[in-house]
Amino acid sequence: MRTIGLIGGLSWESTLIYYQIINQRVRERLGGSHSANSLIWSIDYTTVENLIFADRWNDVSTLLADAGRKLEDGGADMLLICSNTFSRVNDDVARAANVPVLHIADAVGTEVRTRGMRKVGLLGTRFTMEQPFYRDRLTAHGFDVIVPPREQRELVHHVIFDELVRGVIQESSRDAYARIVADLADQGAEGVILGCTEIELLISEKDTAIPVLPSARLHAEAAAGFALS
Repeated sequence: MRTIGLIGGLSWESTLIYYQIINQRVRERLGGSHSANSLIWSIDYTTVENLIFADRWNDVSTLLADAGRKLEDGGADMLLICSNTFSRVNDDVARAANVPVLHIADAVGTEVRTRGMRKVGLLGTRFTMEQPFYRDRLTAHGFDVIVPPREQRELVHHVIFDELVRGVIQESSRDAYARIVADLADQGAEGVILGCTEIELLISEKDTAIPVLPSARLHAEAAAGFALS
């Protein structure tokens, strides 16, 4: 079994999802009391949050690449950036690494393609919804990606940073997200990508009329599969 290196703390609430899913999938595959060989480097989220809002992405690249090297030194055979927003520097981390860095958008894109969906909605931070680094990676898998209008994007963004990364779950925010998903469905979306790992803490398919594609779960499952291949 390969050792999985998780660049986490982006935020730590969603990193928990990775740790749980990876170990569940390994136990399902191997049985008994098996669990994954894994390492986590958890970053102080306030540090990187300040950097992205200051548009200091080069500093983010340096910080995450350094975390990746530390995980490699500890024995990691692969790396994951446990975030959609911070996958903007995935290629930088990969260039600095000597092991594979599994991209979260590829895990999501593979699932969308497997389900045969031709158009999907995307929810995430303003960075993820509006900048090309994530959407272009998705559309390279052969489907269309749509996002909510600006006012709704702002709501989604602020719920993430003002509530979810701080561990705050509000019913009013869940209802607002469900309405946004319904609007995306009206525009032809066959599913919606939860393109911020924390969104999985807020909504699930029981809240929506169309399937949700939980990015953290899909990324974690891809990592477990790679570790066991």
